[in-house]
Amino acid sequence: MTRKGCPDEYPVNLVVNGYEIAVFQLTNHDLEDWAYGYLFSEGLIESADEVRSVSFDEGSGSLHVSLDNGFDPEQMFSKKKHYTAGCGRGVTFFSMTDVKNFKKVSSRETYTLSYILKKRSEFAQNSPFYLETGGMHGACIIHEDGSIEVREDIGRHNAVDKIIGYAIRNRLKAERLVLLTTGRISYEMLSKAARFGFAVIGSRTAATKQAVQLAKFLNIEVAGYLRGKMATVYTSAGRIIPDLEPGYPGNRFERGEAEPVLN
Repeated sequence: MTRKGCPDEYPVNLVVNGYEIAVFQLTNHDLEDWAYGYLFSEGLIESADEVRSVSFDEGSGSLHVSLDNGFDPEQMFSKKKHYTAGCGRGVTFFSMTDVKNFKKVSSRETYTLSYILKKRSEFAQNSPFYLETGGMHGACIIHEDGSIEVREDIGRHNAVDKIIGYAIRNRLKAERLVLLTTGRISYEMLSKAARFGFAVIGSRTAATKQAVQLAKFLNIEVAGYLRGKMATVYTSAGRIIPDLEPGYPGNRFERGEAEPVLN
């Protein structure tokens, strides 16, 4: 039997402008991306330009962030906390009502299902920490040119924050990107993606009923169970072309022309 290594997990104390926000359980990689992504996802910044500096003190396990935007900790902590579900449980300060006020997505970009499945397979093959341990979550951005960028963490929320942070730091345009994740798409995961403006979100597992309702309201396409030649498209925004359905014109899998897609 092949023995895999154990996933890394560290307590990281997030300190913003000298104020301790909370201690998070994180995988100790791409912490700067995570800081940008988490602060954006929770509404503490609107762009990378508001971040003056990010530094990690490995000795104390503190991640220090300096903001230029008049950060008010009292206003933040006065908001009601919503505890997230599942592994790597965290806290979000956005309620369902808050998320419904996010800007609706208007992207007209479309993708064939076979393309998304192929990219999910590529994502799986380019997740080194998962391949090493078998116990990590990942999040992936598909760029307009088809290239991908992957971030991993012990928690699915953290992985998504990391990839959003990468996108923010690189000034990427959300409407031209696809977000893939290994974790369940719950309402708080959907809210992170919606705040950044992703038009298409996919996962190898399920989406919750609340997430799907929210996605429909915000005009976001959501696909789950991206495995092999199969998927469940929960929404009807028209951005995922069902080219694998039996009888669909030009179905490459029926003609045996498509590359095999790995789980």
